[in-house]
Amino acid sequence: MQRRFHYELAFEHYLRENGIPHISVDEAKRSLIGNKGAGKVNIKSFDFVVYAEGGANLLIDVKGRKHAANTGRALQNWVTEDDVKGLTKWQHIFGDNFVPVFVFLYWCDVQPPDALFMEIFEFKDRWYAMTAVKLEEYMSYMRPRSAAWGTVSIPTSSFDRIQRPLQDLLTGLSETKSI
Repeated sequence: MQRRFHYELAFEHYLRENGIPHISVDEAKRSLIGNKGAGKVNIKSFDFVVYAEGGANLLIDVKGRKHAANTGRALQNWVTEDDVKGLTKWQHIFGDNFVPVFVFLYWCDVQPPDALFMEIFEFKDRWYAMTAVKLEEYMSYMRPRSAAWGTVSIPTSSFDRIQRPLQDLLTGLSETKSI
């Protein structure tokens, strides 16, 4: 499948390079769920189904963000309300053996310091840093960001506490970090 955005391309490269089994989802299409007629519901697609070795399988929605290393700004962690609703619906459809996850993929101007991110990689002359948050944990802390745009985010301190390396989710090491 041809992907339009470099974030999804970079993430798929990461999965392939690390030998992580996955299926790409065509984000250009929305799925219709329900009976014929008025009962049909549009559900926003996620990006990847990722099969884990030791943990639950993952339904991943990649959220690409630009991060300038020298700004000192907090990592952007906003998503749309539609993202949250869509992943929630997909979790119910796929069942308990699948965990919905937001993967925040930050495109960095230069190679980011290891202390800031636990998972960094290069793809097509761009540096990316990655962190993951389970939907359930994200929803516990999310607050409205922009009613006009339908976006939500979580406070930086909460994000720092619940984010984790994707590898931890894939291997079953997914306990929330304590501060």
